[in-house]
Amino acid sequence: MGKDFCSKLRILPKRTHMASIKDFGGVGDGKTMNTQAFHDAISYLSSFANQGGSQLYIPPGGWLTGSFNVTSHFTLFVDKDATILGSQNPIDWPVVDPLPSYGRGRELPGGRHMSLIHGNNLTDVIITGNNGTIDGQGQVWWELFENGSLDYTRGHLVELVNTKDLVISNLTFNNSPFWNIHPVYCRNVLIQYLTILAPIESHNTDGIDPDSSSRVCIEDCYVENGDDLVSVKSGWDEYGIRYGRPSSKIVIRRLRGATRSSAGVAIGSEMSGGVSDVYVYDLKVGHASTGIRIKSSPGRGGYVKDVYVSNVVLRNVKTAIAFTDLYGDHPDDMYDPTAFPHIHTVYIQNVQGDNITMAGNFEGIPGYPFHDIFLRNITLNVTSTKIVWNCSYLTGYSESVFPQPCPELVQKK
Repeated sequence: MGKDFCSKLRILPKRTHMASIKDFGGVGDGKTMNTQAFHDAISYLSSFANQGGSQLYIPPGGWLTGSFNVTSHFTLFVDKDATILGSQNPIDWPVVDPLPSYGRGRELPGGRHMSLIHGNNLTDVIITGNNGTIDGQGQVWWELFENGSLDYTRGHLVELVNTKDLVISNLTFNNSPFWNIHPVYCRNVLIQYLTILAPIESHNTDGIDPDSSSRVCIEDCYVENGDDLVSVKSGWDEYGIRYGRPSSKIVIRRLRGATRSSAGVAIGSEMSGGVSDVYVYDLKVGHASTGIRIKSSPGRGGYVKDVYVSNVVLRNVKTAIAFTDLYGDHPDDMYDPTAFPHIHTVYIQNVQGDNITMAGNFEGIPGYPFHDIFLRNITLNVTSTKIVWNCSYLTGYSESVFPQPCPELVQKK
């Protein structure tokens, strides 16, 4: 299940040119702005792209900065006891154009704030360290969101666009203003050995969101946040349909975490370019709203198919498995309400759950049911005496599932 391409992604290049942020006037006192130092360092190191590549070393200290761009054939190395601190002044996160598959900022019309660490049209980028930290200091952004005072959509901690051969590893991410890690229109992505943390009440602090990307391997990560631990996406309504860039060949394994408001692993709700060939295994989730979730709505179009989930342990989860075609907002009034999503060929097996409120909730659409849904070898300790399974517009099969699922999931003997 995806092991072959994941192992190939682990072959990391060595860099021949090294520099420290201190060489460019950086000051690691947690107070001095270092945006210009990052800009100057990466601009200089970019000249070595065709000469063996380069590495920028971030030593111990607090390195306050606004948004900056990385470059090709480049490693950003954040050492132990080093922290890259995102500025708490929104002016230090410039406004950039919306992604073409979204048509606008995800929260507000118009542009969006650039991510803290950003890149576009790159090859061979590594963001790693000796368990150093990237801290978005997101409290000010969460308050702006809660107060309705945002002018533009919040920035991510890391966003790489149209990038091939991307590695993000061995780091801690704290307090992202919005989604933490967002590879979009990328290919050959390895994300491993990360700890991602944000308060459970922080809005939309998704952990890892591969978006319209292919050959993505996410492994050995711990996420505790205010939204989905991992959410696979591919564009929003008519913009995602028009752009037509699917997410495919996504491996998520040995993921651990907790999120009281959202899902362990989700697909959608922005999936208009299509999502296929997703492999999730060895997943452990506690204190979540949902264990495994697929979410969409009329207007999304697109498809979700060929999803394989196995070896899952859930603890203190409200709904173990949830599929809905009745979720989500729209970018504008130009979406097509007859663009229905097609969700089919989903296999979920070897799931154990303790202190589960509801086993499963499947909310389909008349005429466009979920189909070929297969549940096997699932045992859930459900605490509710009310609705255990809720199913509408669904066909599929079940085998060795307890509590007994709804009749739409025909039991195999």
